[in-house]
Amino acid sequence: MKQVLLTGDRPSGKLHLGHYVGSLLSRVEMQRQYESYIMVTDVQALTDNFEKPDIVQKNIYEVALDYLAVGIDPNIATIYIQSQIPEVTELTIYFMNLVSLSRLERNPTVKAELAQKGMTESIPVGFLCYPINQAADITIFSAEVIPVGEDQQPMIEQTNEIVRRFNRIYNVDLLKECRAHIGVNGRLPGIDGKSKASKSLGNAIFLSDDTATIKSKVREMFTDPNHLKVSDKGRVEGNVVFTYLDAFHKDKGEVSALKEHYQRGGLGDVPIKELLFQDLETLLAPIREKRANFSTEFVRSVLKEGTLRARAKAQETMRKIRAAMHLDHFV
Repeated sequence: MKQVLLTGDRPSGKLHLGHYVGSLLSRVEMQRQYESYIMVTDVQALTDNFEKPDIVQKNIYEVALDYLAVGIDPNIATIYIQSQIPEVTELTIYFMNLVSLSRLERNPTVKAELAQKGMTESIPVGFLCYPINQAADITIFSAEVIPVGEDQQPMIEQTNEIVRRFNRIYNVDLLKECRAHIGVNGRLPGIDGKSKASKSLGNAIFLSDDTATIKSKVREMFTDPNHLKVSDKGRVEGNVVFTYLDAFHKDKGEVSALKEHYQRGGLGDVPIKELLFQDLETLLAPIREKRANFSTEFVRSVLKEGTLRARAKAQETMRKIRAAMHLDHFV
């Protein structure tokens, strides 16, 4: 039996290079090795987009399109819409009894996202509780491998706390603990160098960006503000262009040589940005082409069929959970 892999993305916008190095590349490489469930997490997207359901609905299609374009195969992996699995909502409610408010407030991922979104006074309960919802997403499919970005590790730890507490309280060995699978390049900074690449901050290069947009964004990338002349010695640390070259340029020896040259002076920002642009265009051009060839009808059929498969699996797990909790009253 293959282990189950589960991951997903919020449909709050199209996916970008941060998603690609953080988890998408891993999903493509691992989809044949594991029984893969990949969800479009529209319920989680609504926790901070509840007044914009039309945007969330539109982006479900965009995210699914990105999945297919990067190489996720719907014949191998199950791509589904989170809100269409009501058993997850049921399990989320049960899990709420296993987590304290103070524990949710201490979750580093939640704290970071609250600060990023400026939620200091009025925090929606749904947003605060989304780690519980995520635990339900994972456990209802008995997932053991979760490809995520480095900043999401606290969510996995919280899921395992819930799993252990559930199994202990109900004296079962039913729910499985999981582990985070971090992408090789981990977290990718935004082009402004101030934070991680983010849809909401507008500092990301999207998988669907055209050639001109990629070139423009690479030109805007943060380098070394004190590197004013080509002859000046430059800093590599915090230089976004070199961070992206580390992630995307195949010749690592060449990147090392460029770093040394930049640090001793004599290398300007223009040639390294041009090299990065060529790397990104080589990577993204085939993804753009594939994206353009998928019809709306095909993407919808992929989502519908995947959701039906996912719900059948969720229903099977919930029957066992209800039995463990003595909630199978009429069976």
